[in-house]
Amino acid sequence: MKRHSSRWGYFTIIIVICILLSYLPEKLTVLQSWTLPVLAVSMLVTLIIPILRRHHEWIRTFAIITNSMVMLGLISSVVILLHQLFTHVASASELFGSALVLWVTNIFVFSVWYWEIDRGGPNARNEQEERVPDFLFPQMTREDLKTWRPAFFDYLFLAFNTNTAFSPTDTLVLSKKAKVLMMMQASISFVIVAVLAARAINIA
Repeated sequence: MKRHSSRWGYFTIIIVICILLSYLPEKLTVLQSWTLPVLAVSMLVTLIIPILRRHHEWIRTFAIITNSMVMLGLISSVVILLHQLFTHVASASELFGSALVLWVTNIFVFSVWYWEIDRGGPNARNEQEERVPDFLFPQMTREDLKTWRPAFFDYLFLAFNTNTAFSPTDTLVLSKKAKVLMMMQASISFVIVAVLAARAINIA
């Protein structure tokens, strides 16, 4: 019997990301601070129809578009944050607060990406389709856990490790697209931490 993955966890994370990004000062965003949250929520509302009709390919397409929009908003804000460091337009409190928001947002954004791409997406995993995994979790190497499937929290943990250690730690990254995403996440996290460190040195 085929099981389909619930999208409620995905909805929750995207809404949390939009709330976080809306707290950024407008000087750290390309558009108005409310623009990206409104666009993302609009995409989520658009997702409701294919979810109700179980058009899973449409659902995945809309989810990938939504993820891309949010990630572009994150990257643009990080670039502006880096620029603000050298122009000294933003105050120290604004830089520290914005960097923290972006660092946490980075975890959520890439946890959603990892959850979406691994083995063709959550529905393909739940249907137990035989696909080559993008990530090899430690549980997948154990004979007594053959039926184990990663949940969203496992991808969140993977994203947290990448953000803090700049590496996946206990999980092997197998596919090229997963490696590209992980390089992007580690790079964004490194830039944010570097901005904080540079600003702290300037203050000292």
